[in-house]
Amino acid sequence: MPVESRESALEPELDGAIETRTPGVVAGGALLAVAVVLTALNLRPAITGVGPMLAEMRAGLGASVVWAGVLTTLPTLCFAGAGLAAPLLARRAGIGAAIAVALTALAAGLVLRVLDGPYVVLGGTLVATAGIALINVLIPVVIKGSFPARIGLMTGVYTAALQGGGALGSAVTPQLGDAFGGWRPALGSWAVVAVVALAAWILAARGTGRAPRHTEAAEGAEGGRSLLRNRLAWIVTVFFGLQAFYAYAAMGWFPQVLMDAGVSRDDAGLLFGLVSLIAVPISLVVAPMAARQRGQGGWIVLLGLFGLAGTTGLMLAPAWSPLLWSLLIGLGMSVFSLALTVIALRARTGADTARLSGMAQGFGYLFAALGPFLFGLLHDAAGGWTVPLAMLLGLLVVQMVFGALAGRHRFV
Repeated sequence: MPVESRESALEPELDGAIETRTPGVVAGGALLAVAVVLTALNLRPAITGVGPMLAEMRAGLGASVVWAGVLTTLPTLCFAGAGLAAPLLARRAGIGAAIAVALTALAAGLVLRVLDGPYVVLGGTLVATAGIALINVLIPVVIKGSFPARIGLMTGVYTAALQGGGALGSAVTPQLGDAFGGWRPALGSWAVVAVVALAAWILAARGTGRAPRHTEAAEGAEGGRSLLRNRLAWIVTVFFGLQAFYAYAAMGWFPQVLMDAGVSRDDAGLLFGLVSLIAVPISLVVAPMAARQRGQGGWIVLLGLFGLAGTTGLMLAPAWSPLLWSLLIGLGMSVFSLALTVIALRARTGADTARLSGMAQGFGYLFAALGPFLFGLLHDAAGGWTVPLAMLLGLLVVQMVFGALAGRHRFV
């Protein structure tokens, strides 16, 4: 499954953080499954909930477009560093304790960022998204270790919950703002969901490993050959970075583009929630179908064409059919699941998968961090959305080229 492809690539590095599975973990599978779902629901609202509220936040805080760009860039920077921090934390504290710490950081960051001014918002967002970044890496390892006979099923459930959480964050946060009186209680309310997940995790994950051991697999992930001079590895890395660049620019700014076209704040949130929701069936259906084929380039190009059509419509006639543009953009952004699948399919061994995943996600997310910032900067310089949207159109063309190359049946 797609998410399994993304995160299991890091498993050789993380296996040393997990003890040999105990009967208690298997026996508690139902409760652990609930904890995994609740945890997954928390991995996107802290990010997708900001877009519909961004204009209100800037007005209330007196913040600049540069500040907004930094705010929407922080998640990708955290994701880039997660692969380094997560294994270290898991080896020292145990994977169960590490996820509990990450959920605590998420809840604390969500509360902190609504307490004061612009810099406190940035600091709280950094803490919250650091917790999310750690969980992104660790939860799929729990799935493999605790549900060895149901990896595909649990990965699909995890993926659906993650994408559903993203949709809820975009669609529900404006409603919470109306109900509770502003962006601060709206964004802070998501801390309640994080606390519920933390409670479920503490109950369910007692047996996931508190005395980590360092295995040969972990040692192998730390050494071995480098892929930095491998042409295919860089093709996969560029493809991953380009699709992430587009996705995080979209998550940060597309609700505002829709609102400037005359769409209400609540409707903009619902439409962008739809963008996130579309990825659920694509991840569960298209990515496995593509993975069974010899090459994935055709699927990648097809989804890129949908993204091109939606972005073009948003640039040229945003008010004509916001629903259609959102549907097309959602289909285009669903290429994320194929980007994750390609990482696993282009490596022959688990060690090479770990190296390729670390390279693609590390460098890819660092590049993607420029997306929201550059999009906002171009809007500020040009005084409109045409120039930054044209930039994304050019990026999508390059993404399809590299995606087609990355999807060919070859190995690093």
